[in-house]
Amino acid sequence: PVKMKVIALDCGLALNDVVVDYEVSEDLMPVHASKQVKLKGNEASINVGTMKKSGFLRVKASVKHEGNTYYALKTVGFEPEKLMPYSVAPTDFDEFWNSGLEQLGKVELRPKMELLPDRCNDKVDAYHISYGNINNTRMYGLLTIPKGEGKYPAILRLPGAGVAEKTGDIAHSEQGVIILELGIHGIPVNMKGSVYADLDRGALAGYDAFNNNNKYSYFYRRVYLGCVKGIDFLQSLPQCNGVIGTIGGSQGGALSIVTSRLDSRVKATAIYFPAICDQEAYIHGRAGCWPHLFKNEANRTKDKIETMRYYDASNFAKGLKAPVFYAFGYNDLSCPPTATYATYNSITAPKQLSVGEDTGHWLYPEQIKAMWNWLIEELKKH
Repeated sequence: PVKMKVIALDCGLALNDVVVDYEVSEDLMPVHASKQVKLKGNEASINVGTMKKSGFLRVKASVKHEGNTYYALKTVGFEPEKLMPYSVAPTDFDEFWNSGLEQLGKVELRPKMELLPDRCNDKVDAYHISYGNINNTRMYGLLTIPKGEGKYPAILRLPGAGVAEKTGDIAHSEQGVIILELGIHGIPVNMKGSVYADLDRGALAGYDAFNNNNKYSYFYRRVYLGCVKGIDFLQSLPQCNGVIGTIGGSQGGALSIVTSRLDSRVKATAIYFPAICDQEAYIHGRAGCWPHLFKNEANRTKDKIETMRYYDASNFAKGLKAPVFYAFGYNDLSCPPTATYATYNSITAPKQLSVGEDTGHWLYPEQIKAMWNWLIEELKKH
């Protein structure tokens, strides 16, 4: 049984005798209890209940004060280390992706690099780059390279969902690593921000669902293979010593998993609240990650379920070999802990976990620093 204490503060001062509404649900599942409690003095106790299976129970509390409504979340795990993904890889999973890699191997890199003087400093040079990808497309990114003599390890930094400009990672390159901040949409990443906002609302709105009923033409096939081609690009740089790592959160977390699984040249993998994990969990009454495809029962068609089995990051996570740093938060409503923890549990590679019991779809600065330090140090071991 779980009990939680609730207090209400206004500008740091406790409110007395106010009424708090609260709802109890399993992670991203329908609310199964909706109640009120009145603070006795400035606090009250909530009987949350329990779970008889592995998973997460969440309380959403609210209070009305001076015409506004304020919310708070708190989530508790029940034996989450026993969670495993529902998603199952097809029997020809490796064959399908090996065929894609064979196609990718025939693509000429045809790299292009444009120095961006206004983004350089005395320690790091910045370039807008692109290289060839499957289906006669190109991948674009913002590359930062330390100016000092010698060769450096390189990091493929993979983007979260959406369409946005890339600014480059000068700060981490100053620590002695090459960083390619990659875009996935096959368009330059140094245009004005308004262009990306227009695309996000227009031609690329809902891109995660493009052709998701066909495993050969689904949007992410070009993306997954294009990320692998990014390693070819990094290793082609004369300043690169050949040691490669990946890092990303949300959509980028999924891409970090996928790229590391598809390419053994990756020596270390940093992942935070990965998306596209355990999509089929919704079919079994449990939370999956963004884009939450099967939360809508109308999407649970045979073709879409089959397609997602080839692209679900949980199915890639099971085959990771390089060391992993993994982070997520209990209050994440985009990439919920049920699915992210289940995915973490399926990883058999050397791994370490950073959990934020009170964080949502974000990390504390200390977690971000620890993750980057781990990744850079891991690469420098090689």
